[in-house]
Amino acid sequence: MTAVAVRVDNLGKQYRIGGDRPAGELMAREVVSRLAVAPFHKLVGAARRLWTLPTNGTAPRSSAPHHIWALRHVSFEVPRGQILGIIGANGAGKSTLLKILSRITEPTEGRVEIYGRVASLLEVGTGFHPELTGRENVYLSGALLGMRKAEIDRKLGEIIAFAEVAKFAETPVKHYSSGMYVRLAFAVAAHLEPDILIVDEVLAVGDVAFQRKCLDKMEDVRQRGRTVLFVSHNMQAVTRLCERVLLVSGGAVQEDGPASEVARRYLLSSLRATPTATWEDPRTAPGDEIVRLRSVRVVDESEHTIASLDIRRPVGIEMVYDVFEAGHVLVPAYHLYNESGTCVFVTHDVAPEWRGRIRPCGRFTSLVWVPGNFFAEGVLFVWASISTHRPFRNHVTCRDVVAFHVTDTLDGDSARGDWDGNIAGIVRPLLTWTTTSRALPSSIHHAHQADP
Repeated sequence: MTAVAVRVDNLGKQYRIGGDRPAGELMAREVVSRLAVAPFHKLVGAARRLWTLPTNGTAPRSSAPHHIWALRHVSFEVPRGQILGIIGANGAGKSTLLKILSRITEPTEGRVEIYGRVASLLEVGTGFHPELTGRENVYLSGALLGMRKAEIDRKLGEIIAFAEVAKFAETPVKHYSSGMYVRLAFAVAAHLEPDILIVDEVLAVGDVAFQRKCLDKMEDVRQRGRTVLFVSHNMQAVTRLCERVLLVSGGAVQEDGPASEVARRYLLSSLRATPTATWEDPRTAPGDEIVRLRSVRVVDESEHTIASLDIRRPVGIEMVYDVFEAGHVLVPAYHLYNESGTCVFVTHDVAPEWRGRIRPCGRFTSLVWVPGNFFAEGVLFVWASISTHRPFRNHVTCRDVVAFHVTDTLDGDSARGDWDGNIAGIVRPLLTWTTTSRALPSSIHHAHQADP
């Protein structure tokens, strides 16, 4: 039976909004907020003002207080060695959940059990003192994790190298750029061998190369038997790194399941993507005085609108548009993106029927077909556009105008074969393989049989 790293039982967090606050509470908050940024002598002054504050002092009055639940009735378990993705819209409660798991804030109700040492990276600069150098902050973070100096000594060079801040290791981190800051913060959190690593969206600060290095490092952490909780809006990173995902919405766990399935449903619902889009009023339809869209839809071989299709079947994308001004060479096009935001391909109308020809006024329907066994499984989002090329002028651009879901088969008749796990890639062509064989040379065959 797999050991549990994190257990959350009926967790809830309530916040008070508005109302009067004692001046002592406000001053205490001021002192705490300055703790991470102020020199010591300024802290002493703020503390003295706090201690001498009249006990009956109050802050200016505000509206009557009320309470909101940032989290409510949240329960789940994370086994040791799993990377758990946590996704959801802004304000859903993800960061509140991680702050509770990191023991930064206390829950209002429920229970959390943490089995092991936790390292958290919740926002840029968490746990760093700006007046200390990069090297000193490595030792500070390690000490907060309960590590001995000798342990940190062994990891110091690796951390500085990973963060790519060797030149600035003796520079106070207040002079670091945001990218340097987050590189060092992640390197510390990932290399000091926590049992549980908690990461909240900070990778968005780094460049693409560093993001890839961080993802590889988190996978390495998992392979070493440690646990990762990963919050991100980057669905490509989530589906690459995580096998399991929690979807948090309205302070509750709405879904808990395989990463690709939960991420796909979240994207479709959040973007309100459908397989058809129609504009009844030409005055408000996308376009200009030359051409305007009337509809875009996804169709099957019978030209029926579809939201989902088998990976082996072809899919058509149809665009209907009205040309109001004759005399232009118009080029319809589609940009197709997968659920990670990666462009799968761009296709323009290069058919000889209208290529290079001036269009008259009228209603046109352009339909393009993509063969079966081409797309990978997942959600495809379609951008529709119409332009002229010489000179270039864009008349219509509709982002994510329609979407459709490609489902793979498990009967062994697609490029998946007999593999039932996740398959990476933005396309999944069914390619032709050939295999030949011949007898082993007798010397190799006999040597293998003699091997103990």
